Amino acid sequence: MFFASFKTNSEIFSEINLFPREFNFNAYRDGWKGVANNTFTRFFSNSFLLVIPTALLTVISSTLVAYGFARFEFKGKRIMFLVLLSTLMLPNSILLIPRYSIFLTLNTLDSFSPFYLMAVFACYPFFTYMLVQFIRGIPRELDESARMDGCGSFRTLISILLPLLKPALFSAGLLQFLWTYNDYFNPLIYVNSVKKFPVSLALRLTMDAETVIIWKNIMAMSCLAVLPVVILFFLCQRYFIEGIATTGLKG
Repeated sequence: MFFASFKTNSEIFSEINLFPREFNFNAYRDGWKGVANNTFTRFFSNSFLLVIPTALLTVISSTLVAYGFARFEFKGKRIMFLVLLSTLMLPNSILLIPRYSIFLTLNTLDSFSPFYLMAVFACYPFFTYMLVQFIRGIPRELDESARMDGCGSFRTLISILLPLLKPALFSAGLLQFLWTYNDYFNPLIYVNSVKKFPVSLALRLTMDAETVIIWKNIMAMSCLAVLPVVILFFLCQRYFIEGIATTGLKG
């Protein structure tokens, strides 16, 4: 993909050489201009406005829900946890129409609010389940010691458990960042205005807007689209691997 960003259409489809005939960055300059008077500066900004709050809200809400399931006893806990696990098995296509109806009623379509609302209400059960498993692995004696020192439930979570949860929190945040950033289908359903498109939709729009597709421009923007994910992964690699290993989740 990187070398293809320096090739013409004829080089891409008629030659098998890996390297281009010449290296120039015209494709990056031309591709950045975007479509319909919207540059990729706007599309990248939209992606970050969509992904960063969604990831942060998911981590916060999932942590609170997981703390309740892992540390407290209340009526109907087992049934509610089974319901939570059962939602893990529901295909996204089944949830699509009910969710769309709800957000249409709330008048939140054509914005990023549907993603924020789902994150606020912990509608991503995978992360809740992952954090429950991690919290269960932390000895309860730490909670009891904190209570003997006068800590309440919330203070115990903030001061005692959160520092120990750091690897799992990084894993949840990073996975949610990756999945939301790469998501094409849900933004296509909930966002209609081109000026609010994230990068995933903008790349597809670039292909649709031109009579003759200039593939090197698309390849150039695709290379740039991958960079934030790669940089974030290497920055958080240690916590990500540690979190996955300690929660027992693989694959």
